[in-house]
Parts: sequence; structure tokens; C-alpha cells
Amino acid sequence: MIEVEIVGVRIELPSNQPLVLLREINGERHVPIWIGTPEASAIALAQQGVVPPRPMTHDLLVDVVESLGHSIISVNIVAVEDNIFYGQLQLDDGTVVSSRASDALALALRAKCRIWCADAVMEEAGVRITEHDEGEDSEPDPAVDEEREMRRFREFLDDVEPEDFEG
Repeated sequence: MIEVEIVGVRIELPSNQPLVLLREINGERHVPIWIGTPEASAIALAQQGVVPPRPMTHDLLVDVVESLGHSIISVNIVAVEDNIFYGQLQLDDGTVVSSRASDALALALRAKCRIWCADAVMEEAGVRITEHDEGEDSEPDPAVDEEREMRRFREFLDDVEPEDFEG
């Protein structure tokens, strides 16, 4: 398993399809996962630290798990078949719960847990985004880095076709 982090959620044009972009923590590969609009909103709100006045579905699920005396210790992206990504929730007692990847990612942000991607998923769906425009002397700025990364990813999307991801 390879540890990843969520770079962000964006809308791919011209299809207006939301996607979440994962990045290898100790590497250069990224995994784009096309997701539904509700899940995109849930991920984006959690990334922005928005706390709704009433719990949303993903907040509720984390609350239920915690009220039962457990916690989500990690989420795993375990498979991709026909461009559908499969996730799992790993609970502190060893229980593994099957999940859609998008729901697992939304829960990871709320549970503040680590995110892992199976090696086979990274091999099949991972893409490299080159860093041709970064200066060596610049001080890292997470907001600038995220925007730069999303810009490079948009450039990648302009040239990619669905057939490029077929095995």
C-alpha cells in the first residue's frame, strides 16, 4: 500500500464531472478519481474546514462509529475495475468495511486518518505530472503548490482519453 493525500476536488471541463485528485506522499504519481457531485461537495467542505450546523451524512457516520467506541484508523483505495474505484474503511478493532472510494475519502478527512492506495491501483490509474515550472529557490506555499498541481493536472486532462486508462 502507498500512502496518499487528497490534493483537491475540481470540475473537469467540458464534461462538468467532478474529480478528486490523490497524490503519492513519497512519490510523484497522482490518481484522478471521477466522483459524484454530492461526494465532491462533502470532500471540498471538509478540506475547507466547514462545520455544518447539523451533521451531514459523512459526519454522522464518523459520529456513529465513535459513539460505538471505535474509530476509523485508515481508509484504503483497494481496487479499480472499469474505472470504478473501491474503498475500505479500517476500524481500530480490525473491522474492514467496504466503501465507495469517494465516501471513504470524505470519511478520511472527517476522521483525520491516513489514506492508502493499493500498489495495483497506483500502477493502473496513477499518472505522473511533471514539475517543469517550479523554481528551486522558492519557499513552499501549500496553497500555491495545490493550485500549481491542479493547473498541471488540468493540462494533463486536456490530453488524456478514457482509453488511456484501459488495461
